[in-house]
Amino acid sequence: MKYNCVIFDCDGVLVDSESIAASVWVEMAKKIGVSISFKFAFDEFTGKSFNSILGYLKDKSNSEIPYEFEKQYREKSYAAFKANLQPIEGIHEALKIISLPYCVASSGPLEKIKLNLSKVDLLKFFSNDRIFSCYEINKWKPDPAIYIHAAKKMGFDPQECLVIEDSIHGVQAAISGGFDVLIYANEVKKKKFNLKGQTFFSKMSDLNEIIANKSSII
Repeated sequence: MKYNCVIFDCDGVLVDSESIAASVWVEMAKKIGVSISFKFAFDEFTGKSFNSILGYLKDKSNSEIPYEFEKQYREKSYAAFKANLQPIEGIHEALKIISLPYCVASSGPLEKIKLNLSKVDLLKFFSNDRIFSCYEINKWKPDPAIYIHAAKKMGFDPQECLVIEDSIHGVQAAISGGFDVLIYANEVKKKKFNLKGQTFFSKMSDLNEIIANKSSII
């Protein structure tokens, strides 16, 4: 398949944010009397929407969720990202040499995506018309809508696009939307995916070669 566009997820693909987000959720859950481990938050919450996670916590909590809970979560997560966020190793170099049009499609609010990309000096690679948020369409992964939306805005059909993902929900979204997907995962993370016939990679320095190789397969 010859690809004409690459669609990147943000968290865990462009920016190393997922462990930070999991830590924030552990702390926020504790505030409403729900005890969860970092591993649980990382494994179960990664790639899910705020409302989905909040729904889980509501079911587990014996306390009423404070009205300001989302605001507190946003403020705490923004502060944590601002202080600790790092780019995925090798992503700057990969984006500099990629020859296809590309964009980012993420579950996070548009403001958060831009803040995170700016923090790690990646925003310069993505103009405003190449940043897409689930909050624009009010549908979240594993629903494929965000990837279909991004492809349409970029002017391509799903089969012309290659999605770069790292979460189970994101991969499910891409596959169900008719997209080919490359999964960014180390050997430990790879074991969490119960998928056959998918391509995994663990170094961003290999990205362009893998895209070229996949594009040459008819």
